[in-house]
Amino acid sequence: MTGVSEILVLILLISGILILPRMFKPAPKQVKSKKKTLSKTKRAGVVVSVLIPIIAAVGLKPWSGDLVLFVCLGILPVALGWSLVWIMAVKKT
Repeated sequence: MTGVSEILVLILLISGILILPRMFKPAPKQVKSKKKTLSKTKRAGVVVSVLIPIIAAVGLKPWSGDLVLFVCLGILPVALGWSLVWIMAVKKT
């Protein structure tokens, strides 16, 4: 009798694996939200934000002693620019 019961268990397992999932409906898929991309002006702002400190570093050479001037001409304009973008991005109600 063990041979018959093993065959029945195998048939039960195979039917459970292959047939039962087809009988039940799959869960509804969630609608994916549209990814937000950066606008052209913000992309340009990111590029300029990288270029300004690099150009200031090449021109002023802050590693040789002009650190304060580098911060004033290379870092502060970028920080102030993005601060203004952040302030202007507020949605008016």
